[in-house]
Parts: sequence; C-alpha cells; structure tokens
Amino acid sequence: MTTVRESNGKLTSGADKKFLTLIAVLSVLIPVVVAALFFMPKEGSSSVDVSYLPAFHAILNSLTAVALVIGYVNVKRQNVKAHRAAMLAAFSLSAIFLVSYVTYHFLGERTTYGGEGALKYIYYFILLTHIVLAVVIVPLVLLSVYFGISNQLARHRRISRWTFPIWLYVAITGVLVYLLISPYYS
Repeated sequence: MTTVRESNGKLTSGADKKFLTLIAVLSVLIPVVVAALFFMPKEGSSSVDVSYLPAFHAILNSLTAVALVIGYVNVKRQNVKAHRAAMLAAFSLSAIFLVSYVTYHFLGERTTYGGEGALKYIYYFILLTHIVLAVVIVPLVLLSVYFGISNQLARHRRISRWTFPIWLYVAITGVLVYLLISPYYS
C-alpha cells in the first residue's frame, strides 16, 4: 500500500487518495446536476406522473432524520453496531431521496410558493438555508461515511461533529419546505 502526504502533513494511503478524489468530484457534480435541472427548459408535459414524489421526499427526509437521531443516540451509548446500521440507513435514504429528487425535477413541473406575509419570509429563509446546507452536506456525508467504513475513527469523529447537525437540519427543513409549499402543488 502506497502512502501519500496530504497538504496538512498527514499520511494517507493510495486507496484513500482515490476515494477522496471521488468524494471531491461527487461533491461538485451532484450540486451542479441538481442546479442544472432548475434551469433546463421543459418541453411540453411529461407523460410520467411524478406528482406523488414531493410527499415521498418528505417521508424520506423524515425517516432520514429519525435514523440520524437513532444513530446519534447509539454512538453516545457506545453501541457501534446499531450506530453504523442507523447511519447507513440514513445514507441509503438520502441516496434514494437524491435519485428521486433529480427524477422529479427532471420530469415534473416547477411549483412556486404562493403564501404571503411573514410566512413567505419564513418559507424563503428555511428554503435558502436548506439549499445552501444541502450543498455543504454532500462532501461531509461522503467523508463521514468513508472514514467510518474504512475504520478511520479519529477522522470520522472529527468530521461527523459537523456532519450530524447539518444533515439533521437539512432533513428536517426538507420536511418543513414540503409542508409549507404542499398547498401550492397543482
């Protein structure tokens, strides 16, 4: 196994270097693809009904939040096996969400928020922080999972201190965004 010295002076294996490069590429590619979907012109209407997906996304986000809390509680109780299972469940749910979200925004019609007054400002604040942190969470989740499954526990703990609260916020605000905009789906 070859080792490489990182910019911070720590040694990393050749395998680490490959996975860290893949994580960096995915961390840029995923938000770019999702953002591109919002600017793609829609040609007519899709023959595929995706109107049920926003509710499905809210369910996935809810289950992700539950899995994250279960994982957190279990790591605090030093139940590593249950922690790992819960975190892999959260990761899997988030991956399903991402594929479904891309599908929905590729095939579905855009919905605009129709509320007024203070609730409109609350909605846009939640939406903006959700979007920004959803971009930030991609590399954090990928690094946390990689360091956890590769048994690099010091690195896993260090990054997960940031990953957990941001990921939980993104999951919860995903549900709130859905609840606030759901009356405006056609």
